[in-house]
Amino acid sequence: MLGWLKQRFSSQSQPPLAGAPSVRRQKTYQSHCGFVYQYYFAGSRRAHSDLGPGYEFIFPVSADRKTEFLVAVHISDHGVADWESNKGRELLSKERYAIAKMALFAAFDARESVAEMAKPVHAGSSEIREYLEQLGRD
Repeated sequence: MLGWLKQRFSSQSQPPLAGAPSVRRQKTYQSHCGFVYQYYFAGSRRAHSDLGPGYEFIFPVSADRKTEFLVAVHISDHGVADWESNKGRELLSKERYAIAKMALFAAFDARESVAEMAKPVHAGSSEIREYLEQLGRD
């Protein structure tokens, strides 16, 4: 699987993923829609999306324990800059990761089919603010 992941992303001239733990920790999430997803963190990198530049966090996900698909969670630089200017401090890398996981969980809960989960997940200004308030990081 990891070879396929590297090949898929290197063929698109994207920077390599960084920050993945040395030992993969597969986790389980039961969504409000009734699906049970297994996922793990594969890494992050700088990327562009509809929200503009930002960080992309990649999570291989399975809903049946047999097939995996990638879910990209994009956190916009603009949203991060908005939050940082309001709070007067830089957002920590672990806080970006927490935002990415909360956005992933929100997508698990909101998207009503497994096919919809393969679409990118975006976290802009309002989502960043909401997730960090939930975490008590405001």
